[in-house]
Amino acid sequence: MDLRDRVNELMPQAQEELAELVAIRSVADPRQFPPDECRRAATWVADAFTEAGFTDTRLADTPDGSQAVIGSRSCGKEDAPTVLLYAHYDVQPPLKDDAWHTPPFQLTEVDGRWYGRGAADCKGNILMHLTALRALGDDLPVNLKLVVEGSEEQGTGGLEAFVPDHAELLRADTILVCDTGNVAVGQPGVTVSLRGMVTMVVTVDALPSELHSGMFGGPAPDALAALVSVLATLRDDEGNTTVHGLPNDGLWPGAPYPDAQFRVDAGLFPGAPLLGGAGVADMLWARPAVTILGIDCPPVVGSAAAITPHVRARLNLRIPPGVEPDEAAAALTAHLIAATPRGVHLSTEVEACGQPFRSAIDGPAFRAMADAMQAAYGRPMSKLGQGGSIPLCTVFAETYPDAEILLIGVEEPQARIHAPNESVSPQEISAMALTEALFLRNYGSPY
Repeated sequence: MDLRDRVNELMPQAQEELAELVAIRSVADPRQFPPDECRRAATWVADAFTEAGFTDTRLADTPDGSQAVIGSRSCGKEDAPTVLLYAHYDVQPPLKDDAWHTPPFQLTEVDGRWYGRGAADCKGNILMHLTALRALGDDLPVNLKLVVEGSEEQGTGGLEAFVPDHAELLRADTILVCDTGNVAVGQPGVTVSLRGMVTMVVTVDALPSELHSGMFGGPAPDALAALVSVLATLRDDEGNTTVHGLPNDGLWPGAPYPDAQFRVDAGLFPGAPLLGGAGVADMLWARPAVTILGIDCPPVVGSAAAITPHVRARLNLRIPPGVEPDEAAAALTAHLIAATPRGVHLSTEVEACGQPFRSAIDGPAFRAMADAMQAAYGRPMSKLGQGGSIPLCTVFAETYPDAEILLIGVEEPQARIHAPNESVSPQEISAMALTEALFLRNYGSPY
């Protein structure tokens, strides 16, 4: 039986096990879900990879309190290359349950897709690994290492701190970071560029306390009006991010992202304009973009006829490779302060930073992955960018400078990761499992 047939034969097991894993509410935030749920997920993953031939599989404590699943599997050839397999078992919270069409923690098939929180990001990638390994069976020409993270979605940096302190434990020739995906179902790609990010809280103070808007409104400083004025300077009339000191004229060197495809992927209203003065790929992957994540101010219901004395906003700035997060944070802070109206005080606090990442595309693992995707999908592999940040990639690159890092996975725009009604295409799980199995076999064949 060839690998494709073997993968297809294993898909019912993959669906059954993905259902088990999705049912575990592994949100790595004890304020929202019991920590025991993450431990259940970690134990499930450790047991599954032990069954798939990994030895010394264990749970490793990381500095943020989460647990990573660690393991290894030898092919018995000392000169064979080593491949590190990465995924994460923690998930985003479901957000509003009433926005889901199906129960968020129950894998449900609708119109050929499997719905549930984590079905794609990233539990679907865990099942991709397991299906690939089961398809290969004992025919494994490479040595494997495993790390499955437990707090990636929280961004608290547990594994990022763990890796440098345990460098030999995870050292590999190639690292498969399986937390991305393809441009569309059936269209294979490797992510070669990731945006970095700066998350910042902006505070505006105008008055010691509220003042009656009729008695004092006009001459008295207004924190909310000042914040609105400041935030309005972050984009121009076309929607380009305009932070002084950050270049916003970058061009994406890879394949374009068609406007029509982006409209479908983003679920835009009919006729909605695309923002910015460049192509979608340039805006997403080669230029900075600032998003206002939230504002603390009086809600409409219950608000009084009073001037707001204090207000806060949370901003997320995405930056392309070539821009340092510290420099971006400094530029954003300077821009906000320069735009602050007189009479109020603005301060900033950086909550988190993530380095942008660009991978090499000229190594043997990259070529082997291109061949594997061509064979699995019947079409050439594309080089993609991703708007999301994966700070761990930078840590891997710094800790293992000679390793090739390939970003692949089962996620694609229809998956709606991080949003209600997340789903995965079973065709992507099977095709990417076949891709991984072919890659491991071909990458290790010279040895």
